[in-house]
Amino acid sequence: MTPAAVSDTVRLARARLTRVLEPGWEVAARWLREFGPVETARRIDAAAADEEGAERLPGVRAERWAGLAARARDAPPPERDLERAARHGARFLCPGDVDWPGQLDDLGDARPLGLWVRGGPSLRMWALRSVAVVGARACTDYGVRMAASLGGGLAERGWVVVSGGAYGIDAAAHRGALGATGATVAVLACGIDRVYPRGHTQLIDRVAEQGLVIAELPPGEHPTPSRFILRNRVIAALTRGTVVVEAAYRSGALGTARWAQRLGRHAMGVPGPVTSSVSAGVHELLRKEGALVTDAAEVVELVGEMGELAPERRGPVLARDLLPPPAARVLAAVPVHEPGAVAEIARDAGTSEDDAIGRLYELRSLGFVERHGDGWQLTRQSAGTVFPEGRVP
Repeated sequence: MTPAAVSDTVRLARARLTRVLEPGWEVAARWLREFGPVETARRIDAAAADEEGAERLPGVRAERWAGLAARARDAPPPERDLERAARHGARFLCPGDVDWPGQLDDLGDARPLGLWVRGGPSLRMWALRSVAVVGARACTDYGVRMAASLGGGLAERGWVVVSGGAYGIDAAAHRGALGATGATVAVLACGIDRVYPRGHTQLIDRVAEQGLVIAELPPGEHPTPSRFILRNRVIAALTRGTVVVEAAYRSGALGTARWAQRLGRHAMGVPGPVTSSVSAGVHELLRKEGALVTDAAEVVELVGEMGELAPERRGPVLARDLLPPPAARVLAAVPVHEPGAVAEIARDAGTSEDDAIGRLYELRSLGFVERHGDGWQLTRQSAGTVFPEGRVP
């Protein structure tokens, strides 16, 4: 059933509340459930205007209530925020909109009040087939290569790459998807018209042109450490799974993976050198409940539909691997350095001399062994396939 359209009054109230309330505040979520966004916004604005008889909403101390009133007093009207967003090609989505991603409802009381969205595609449709790729800002060249490879590989397979637009792994994942002319979404911890870090202005503009840029905070709002942490829950909820590429023990990227696990999503990690502190958090994730992945195919095998399997990983098939077991046992019994007698070869292979002779002639026709008088020996080429690194000891 198609969700009911959100009224202008409700949209304005929710836009207003994104200016006054911090993201993910569960007390405010209870207000919305009990009173609705319009009444919640009205009461806060009444307190801001010092209206006589203005009633405080439940569950909050007087000091906090006064702080909300002060913030509302200084905030521009929601109509101005909507106009400002529109000038940057952005719109405001609310729960109940046709384009609202239902996955965000899994956050319960931590669900966003709404999302400011820049870009043309449908966020709801893109979120249905999306994967988060996150990790360290201060990453290594290895991490950059892996994140870019994952971003490009996922995009080529028709998956949307979601990340946070930060330096390091986030940027590499976005660029990998963009380079594959694929779909990518940047989830910001600031207003939709601000770019943080500033050095990523061009990157975020490219993401907006080719994909989507979204934010919980209204236009003009700046990022803070707590807002980065809260932003991560949106990345985890939007996507089918989260891949962490390089993260230390104290890392926001690991917070995204923990949110993914809490929401029943896949949490995956790309291993790095065990001596690398920047991969220590990833290894801890893998040691506990995370899934180890090394490329896009393995990610899709976890988050995709039944039958989307990664290719089986195995070493090269050697000619001797195709031998039937009796012939393989005889080959294993043939000496390397000097010819061996048929009786010795048969004894070591656990077979009769007649059978060993037949197998040896078969092996000679295949180039594995050669005859020297009455004895048999491995050919040099065959010896190289039996001993490590192709060297005859």
